[in-house]
Amino acid sequence: QLKFVESGGGSVQPGGSLRLSCSISGSTIDYYAFGWFRKASENDIAGISCIRSADGSTYYSDSVQGRFAIFRDREENTLSLQMNMLKPDDTGLYFCGGCDLSGLTIYGSWGQGTQVTVSS
Repeated sequence: QLKFVESGGGSVQPGGSLRLSCSISGSTIDYYAFGWFRKASENDIAGISCIRSADGSTYYSDSVQGRFAIFRDREENTLSLQMNMLKPDDTGLYFCGGCDLSGLTIYGSWGQGTQVTVSS
C-alpha cells in the first residue's frame, strides 16, 4: 500500500503563496493518477488538482484554475502543489493521494495532510 506524507502548510495572508510537498513511498503500479485534496470541514472534501502519471496531464478545480500548479517528480517520487494568490476560501487541510480523474476524487490511499490557513 502506498504511503503519502505531506509537508509545507502554514499560515499566510490573502494574496500570498505556499508550496506543498508530498512524499510517496511504495509501489505506484495500481495508481494512474495522483492529486491534492482539501478538507475544509468534516463533510467537505474537495478535489483540488490531479496529474496523470502516463503523460503528465494536469487537472484543476474551477476554484484554483490559474492560481495553483501541480507537479510530479517521478525520480524523487514526490508530488508538489504551488499555490499562488491564496484566498481565505483556500483554507483547509490539504492531503495528497491517488486520484480518480473522472471526478477529481480520492482513489486508494492518502496521507494525513498539512494545514493551510489564509487570513489577514
